[in-house]
Amino acid sequence: MERYRRELRAFVASVLPGRESALVFGEGPKGARLMLVGEAPGEQETLLGRPFVGPAGKNLDRFLEIAGLRREEIYITNAVKLRPTKVGKSGRVSNRPPTREEIELFRPWLLREIEWIAPGMIATLGNVPLRALLGAGKTIGQTHGQLLHPEGIPAPLTPLYHPASLIYNRALEGVYEQDVLALARRLGKGQAAR
Repeated sequence: MERYRRELRAFVASVLPGRESALVFGEGPKGARLMLVGEAPGEQETLLGRPFVGPAGKNLDRFLEIAGLRREEIYITNAVKLRPTKVGKSGRVSNRPPTREEIELFRPWLLREIEWIAPGMIATLGNVPLRALLGAGKTIGQTHGQLLHPEGIPAPLTPLYHPASLIYNRALEGVYEQDVLALARRLGKGQAAR
């Protein structure tokens, strides 16, 4: 994994000079039974250099606990490895969704990461990683909670809503919980497996 990180830093330095120090790499065990793929790092993730440590990460941790899944057993990463930002009229920097170009720029690195980790199952969190792995024709609303076997991806895939969506739409909480419990059942863990 250290070689992967070195090569990704060198790649980003060549195409986005100066941004390589802001990369947020995935974390967790090689051969994890589950790999979670988020969208992109946010402010807290960039500051701490770890995926899913901000408000969305707290939602994610709560649902993993409900499902009997432990974060240290899971490999967690993002489709885009740098925080996409925009500057508002007030001059405040905030997150924005990754562009198609950013997703495509990091897609080969995500596929390489999946190959190296060799997870038993992949769960995409939101539309960005879903589209990074399946293409533009699929949406989270159509596919959430399903078990998919996409060509070219070496593990079954379950799309989930992004944990940040619960911050903005509390009505999704029940759907999200059911999807996470179904994922836990597929992994043979948690309350659903008892």
